[in-house]
Amino acid sequence: MKNLKLIGFLMIIASSLMFIQCTSDPIMGPQGTAGIDGIDGVDGIDGVDGVDGTASCVACHNQSHREAIQDTYEKSGHAAGGAVAYAGGRDSCSRCHSNEGYINYITGQPAVAIASPTAIGCTTCHEKHSTFDFANDGNDYALRSMGPVTLDLTDASYVIDYGDASNNCVSCHQPRSKAPVDDDNDGLYLQTNTRFYPHYGPQSTMLEGIQGAIIANGSTPMPTVGTAVHRTGASCVSCHMSSSADGETGMHTFKPNYESCKTCHVNGAPTEVAGLAADMASLHDKLLALGLIDEDGNTLKQTENIPFKTAQALWNYKTVEKDHSHGVHNPKYAKALIKNALEAVN
Repeated sequence: MKNLKLIGFLMIIASSLMFIQCTSDPIMGPQGTAGIDGIDGVDGIDGVDGVDGTASCVACHNQSHREAIQDTYEKSGHAAGGAVAYAGGRDSCSRCHSNEGYINYITGQPAVAIASPTAIGCTTCHEKHSTFDFANDGNDYALRSMGPVTLDLTDASYVIDYGDASNNCVSCHQPRSKAPVDDDNDGLYLQTNTRFYPHYGPQSTMLEGIQGAIIANGSTPMPTVGTAVHRTGASCVSCHMSSSADGETGMHTFKPNYESCKTCHVNGAPTEVAGLAADMASLHDKLLALGLIDEDGNTLKQTENIPFKTAQALWNYKTVEKDHSHGVHNPKYAKALIKNALEAVN
């Protein structure tokens, strides 16, 4: 009996040893024969000596750069989106008053009513780069539109090209209405529209010196088109988007940074165009007395014909007013428009 118990115990020990052996890591065999090397890849293009390949991207695509843009943009009229609810969804207005409308316009889509328009934001004007060869092609800032702009309302195809990002501004900052025309050539005009003005964006045409009413026999000569110093020696971007120490002007506020004016105006930019404010006030009073505008300068609808030159004078008053630069965009042109308008109503 003792022998049987001993044999059983030995069998349990042996089976335990077998189990341990079966579940332990396998013993590695010898190294196999090495495989054949793969085909060499194609050599990459050498980078510029000493320059990180991502440096040109990181210059803009970093948080500190973006925060400065966002902070200044929030102070702009574009970000405020005051006209989005009223005009942002209307098919004829949305192209300049909402994000969706502008993208439709700039990408060649038809003007349609927009059910839920949103304010103009970063991706309204910016999408993706057209080039990454910034050294040779220049930085396009990923703007959707930087090419020359053909104005909508000129009789002949009039193209404005600043050669930089300012072209993007011209897309919207142009008139929506034309100066009056004496179709019957009878010297009279029936002014029946309370929106008798070039809308709110004649800045580009003021810079060019076009689209104002040319009053016959006006004593103040009109300057040659396209010769204004702010047209030939500056641009929208250089005056309205230069760097600003306090972040309250320039950059993406789009408010003129007067420090940048010292590049040309070494003694500081003039605060006004000499004599223009006084002439505008005189013209306002005369148009008010004629019943063509109210106290606030709003255009009044007429039920009878008025002298054509008077209609031209009203148009010039509203053109200079709606430009909002107080003549600074094109001082000689603005002064000529108002001087000749005053003569016409006097």
